[in-house]
Amino acid sequence: MTDIARLAGVHVSTVSRALAGSPLVEAGKRRRIVQLAREHGYVVNPVARSLRLQRTQMVSVAIPLQHEAGQPLTDPFFVAMLGHLAEAITQRGYGLNLQKVVLPTHEWLAEIIASGRSDGVVVIGQSTEHDTLQQVAAAYLPLVVWGAQIPGQRYCTVGSDNPGGARAAVRHLLKAGRRRIVFLGDPTGPELRQRYEGYERALREAPRGTAPPRRVSAHLTPDAAYTAVCECLRAGDRFDAVFAASDVIAISAIRALVNEGRAVPQEVAVVGFDDISLAAHTTPSLTTIRQDVEQGARTLVDLLFRRMEGEETPSVVLPAELIVRESAPG
Repeated sequence: MTDIARLAGVHVSTVSRALAGSPLVEAGKRRRIVQLAREHGYVVNPVARSLRLQRTQMVSVAIPLQHEAGQPLTDPFFVAMLGHLAEAITQRGYGLNLQKVVLPTHEWLAEIIASGRSDGVVVIGQSTEHDTLQQVAAAYLPLVVWGAQIPGQRYCTVGSDNPGGARAAVRHLLKAGRRRIVFLGDPTGPELRQRYEGYERALREAPRGTAPPRRVSAHLTPDAAYTAVCECLRAGDRFDAVFAASDVIAISAIRALVNEGRAVPQEVAVVGFDDISLAAHTTPSLTTIRQDVEQGARTLVDLLFRRMEGEETPSVVLPAELIVRESAPG
């Protein structure tokens, strides 16, 4: 390592950080050091390095689902997020521990940290665990959460502009002449609550004659969403548009509407949220709000590694973009 430092004209500690993928080393310098190491046959001994630095070279990824215990890890959003996280983490020379948390205990996060199996934690979604995250963040720095920014929070979040995306969805439906727009979902968790708040705000600003907000509760699983829409239709509920809290819910709503004899989008327009890979391939293709999950995963990992080096980092809100397709044309 001393030879690599001499050739690169840097301190040995800089070489060590660069070979570990530390963001504290400028990207161009880091690439040059890595290239020099390869050219001279230098190979990092991961066991020795972990012992020397007292690090595990692992990151824990936890998904708390206390309010949605039935939501599987095969949910398209989780699949996309975990895939991008794995890519970004392994590029740093780290491995990943994954844990789905459904037990109603507030010690789950402290137990993950106390296990000593990782050097930092990424939490996907806040569920009902805001207070737990607050408590842990007060004493534990290398923690980053995918979710909504909440006033007064002490933990670092990365997430999409949920209220802005929801307003864009509803305004699109209003512009298309829809006046009886229902929200389909369960706004228990902070992200979906923000989407419902954005929906409500857009309707408060809507033209005269627009129906007031109407929420139809549906969990984030296909069968639950399908059943919720079928029950509404069979009960005689009248609406001409659906803004769904997620694409999984929206796709299930389309299936229920069609099976109950309602034409989409002619009779009922549907807009989702996420832009999962399947959204462009449904029949009709799904109009939705795109959140950049790949960028979100990269940002989560970047912030986590900076915090693992002792840096306080701010939260990040990523833009949400309306993607217009056949289920709610302009």
